[in-house]
Amino acid sequence: MEELRSKRGFVCDMDGVIYHGSRLLEGSKAFVDWLQAEGKRFLFLTNSSARSPRELHQKLLHMGIEVGEDHFITSGMATAHFIASQCPGGRVFAIGDSGLYQALYEAGLSVDESHPDYVVVGETRSYSYEKIETAIQLVLGGAKLIGTNPDISGPTEKGIAPACRALTAPIELVTGRQAYFIGKPNPLIMRHAQTLLQCHRDETVIIGDRMDTDIVAGIESGIDTVLVLSGITKESDLDGYAYRPHHILKDVSEIAS
Repeated sequence: MEELRSKRGFVCDMDGVIYHGSRLLEGSKAFVDWLQAEGKRFLFLTNSSARSPRELHQKLLHMGIEVGEDHFITSGMATAHFIASQCPGGRVFAIGDSGLYQALYEAGLSVDESHPDYVVVGETRSYSYEKIETAIQLVLGGAKLIGTNPDISGPTEKGIAPACRALTAPIELVTGRQAYFIGKPNPLIMRHAQTLLQCHRDETVIIGDRMDTDIVAGIESGIDTVLVLSGITKESDLDGYAYRPHHILKDVSEIAS
């Protein structure tokens, strides 16, 4: 535990680690207070594209945790950055919420429902048959298919809910095209996070609740990993994976205690 606490840089997942939906998880505030008191460099890296950094800042503030907007990276931001690097000023048809749209606009991309270069799918509660139908026609017409993250499901205060990969699947099945997913465990988003932290990989740790995104992202990026059992993954699930986290904790409060 002392080796873990001595790290300079912390990359933290949010849903399942800091909160479930709109419910703050026990010990989360103490953990963030510890990060700030110890002068750690930290980022909240969420695979959800639904909210912007400002919205995430406000969400944590309402839960009693205050951190600046520059401490957040979303898969929507990473997706927009990737598309802008591939196709500057490109056109996008997006299925998602405000965080994804804001990231696309800030990256200099435009929304186009007629002749887009890309179809992008992220988390949203406004998912509809009409949007799926439009996306299918656009992909068949030549638009490239992008998913903001490969999560099939995610935890909420009501239980498990479908996430980006589940929402992208109908488009993939009908078109026969496989989406390219940007979020964890894609090394693109991890390299971006480490650049912002300005920490060497030996000084960095990633904390998450998912073996298939958070933990494998850390392993493939060469940084230490912490699995917390406060979200999706149960300890009994570990035998189903060919890799293991460096640390397994009940929740993040164990780091600060």
